[in-house]
Amino acid sequence: MTHRLRATRFVAGLLASGLVLSGSPSPAGAEDRLTILHTNDVHSRLEPINKSDSTCGPKDIEAKACFGGTARLATAIAAARDSAPNSLLLDAGDQFQGSLFYTHYLGREVAELMERLGYEAMAVGNHEFDNGVPVLEAFARELDLPLLMANADLSREPGLAAEVAPTTVIEKGGHRYGVIGLTPRDNGVLTQAGRTIGFEDPVEPVRRSVAALQATGIDRIILLSHSGYAEDQRIAAAVEGVDVIVGGHSHTLLSNTVEGAAGPYPTLVTAPDGHAVPIVQAGSYGKYLGRLDLVFDEAGRVLEAAGEPLLLDAAVAQDEGVTARIAELAKPLEALKSKVVAETAAAIDGQRETCRSGECAMGDLVADAMLSRVRDQGVQIAIANGGGLRASIDAGPVTMGEVLTVLPFQNTLSTFELTGAEVIAALENGVSQVEELGGRFPQVAGIEVDWSPSGTPGKDRIRAVRLVVNGKASPLDPAATYLVVSNNFLRGGGDGYAVFAEKGRKAYDYGPTLDTVVTEYLAAKGAQFTPGTDGRIRRVE
Repeated sequence: MTHRLRATRFVAGLLASGLVLSGSPSPAGAEDRLTILHTNDVHSRLEPINKSDSTCGPKDIEAKACFGGTARLATAIAAARDSAPNSLLLDAGDQFQGSLFYTHYLGREVAELMERLGYEAMAVGNHEFDNGVPVLEAFARELDLPLLMANADLSREPGLAAEVAPTTVIEKGGHRYGVIGLTPRDNGVLTQAGRTIGFEDPVEPVRRSVAALQATGIDRIILLSHSGYAEDQRIAAAVEGVDVIVGGHSHTLLSNTVEGAAGPYPTLVTAPDGHAVPIVQAGSYGKYLGRLDLVFDEAGRVLEAAGEPLLLDAAVAQDEGVTARIAELAKPLEALKSKVVAETAAAIDGQRETCRSGECAMGDLVADAMLSRVRDQGVQIAIANGGGLRASIDAGPVTMGEVLTVLPFQNTLSTFELTGAEVIAALENGVSQVEELGGRFPQVAGIEVDWSPSGTPGKDRIRAVRLVVNGKASPLDPAATYLVVSNNFLRGGGDGYAVFAEKGRKAYDYGPTLDTVVTEYLAAKGAQFTPGTDGRIRRVE
């Protein structure tokens, strides 16, 4: 069949501009319809989030400025199912990590709520490995739905191999749909799983899985891929037989109506056999429910594909039963907030006035913790923003609640490559608003920085930058390439760090949360942590 493209429009706000793959008209009764509802990269956001992706507070609630949350998602899923009875609910991975719910329950709460909402398959994301294979294995045992990962060699993890499958088959409306799961091929670097699990480039595993499904007579194949938007496009262009790709990992919002979306929903890529493959992804943190309406022809090819992610804002009511259950699950978290995680010999200064104008003890702690977490990946430099530090910590026991007060934004670690010149440009931005106590002031590790307020903001305030290796400092080479760690807010260009967004190469923006990194760093210090500064940031005239 020869396919071409044309545009259609759906109503009721659920579907915006769609795309139709069409050829000669199908015989009457030969079409079958399927609606795919999907989420990805929810990251333990059971409760609603605000515009900064952190838990909604009283002011956000009063302003009706909250999004997502499992209770709101439950309502949206139920409404979508009412309008499209032949539907399939999928998750493209990274349900783990991102809130105290995960820290406390380690995925048990996710398994319970995913089943309650009626998910039918899930791909394994990289963050599902954050607490090791045993935690993922326990999650898989509790999850009463297929957990999928086709590009992993589990021969040395027989327990996990017994719980995770490459593919599954789901029957809907008298048709069988094959679903293939993918996890990131660089899990060996992103997680500790590489010690016992081998991860393949996805193309060949997808080809093998397609062939295996087709051998059983299945001609409608969905790829549930925690690989990233760019990787999904590469797979679609390389493999025949995949009809739809439901993606995750890159936190990409695809949309036909949202300004700044990374691409159209669906994005179409031509496969080697000439068929257009629709690719969808729905942002992150449960802010959207993806909805893709499909029509298959009698041969199992996608004839029509149209949809749009649904924004889960205050206009979507929260399911009362789910809200009540989440409130029950939240009760033990109050104790977790009071849990002592470390002890400090002196107060850790995180005051706004100090951390936004020069080196501060809290800045050193956070930057050191960030660099320590990823140093074994070859990362050399850490840059945090003083505005991300929201409080000091008193001397004595340090509670989880105190750490969360200092770092309330649930930012995640981001790693990427920059040249020395680009690092210097980032630091110029960092000291450009010191007179106004701008939140962009850089707190650093792995480097020493000399700066002067007498220079021109954004141009020549940075007087010297030295890389520190094993206690020895040497000038930063503007032409050399360095591995940098920051947080995902800055990596996205926040606080004026456009150089991170525009020049950062080989970026990975979805590491563990800063509060987790700092807590574990403090705990590893033992009985008592001694805070202070060491002159790594120096103001010169």
